[in-house]
Amino acid sequence: MFTHEHAFTISLSLFFPFPLRYEVTVLVRDASRLPKDTTPHHVIVGDVLKKEDVDKAVKGQDGVIVVLGTRNDTSPTTALSDGLKNILQSMSDHGVKRISACVSSFLFWERAKVPPKFVPLTEDHERMYEALKACDREWVAIFPPHIADEPARGGYKMVNDAPVGRAISKFDLAEILVNALTMDEHIGHSVGIGYPSA
Repeated sequence: MFTHEHAFTISLSLFFPFPLRYEVTVLVRDASRLPKDTTPHHVIVGDVLKKEDVDKAVKGQDGVIVVLGTRNDTSPTTALSDGLKNILQSMSDHGVKRISACVSSFLFWERAKVPPKFVPLTEDHERMYEALKACDREWVAIFPPHIADEPARGGYKMVNDAPVGRAISKFDLAEILVNALTMDEHIGHSVGIGYPSA
């Protein structure tokens, strides 16, 4: 189950890397933003900030993938963490155990080293991460470095609780978020991702 809130271009690449392996339900604010060459099994138009919309998307799912964002708005917000809290509550209500969530890799950095314009948004990502750590679900927090609009490269590394690399293809990130749902070794961890140095 993919949950998408008006965000990241990465989300648009997420929906169909594995059309034959999974039945995908997508929660979107605007269905017209879905890629034209993709056909989700189920599209729910709604808002992650409305619990009733989230319930429609989560009920009956085996797992949840969360990619929330604010497009180019870096101003202070609680929309991401509030949306994630709705998702976690809905998962608990409907007995859905597994979740992988995309969270900013700035959380690996000392806060003083985060570029000032990204600090308010990073603070909401911190709230997202705290919500995951406090929940009773089986969670994985994927901390991508720069998300590159380039083809999948493969050969990436996933390391618990440490940063890896400086960039990741949005398609490789999509694969990682999906695969993380079935990788027990990453449950309960922040996961750094990237490509090994040459």
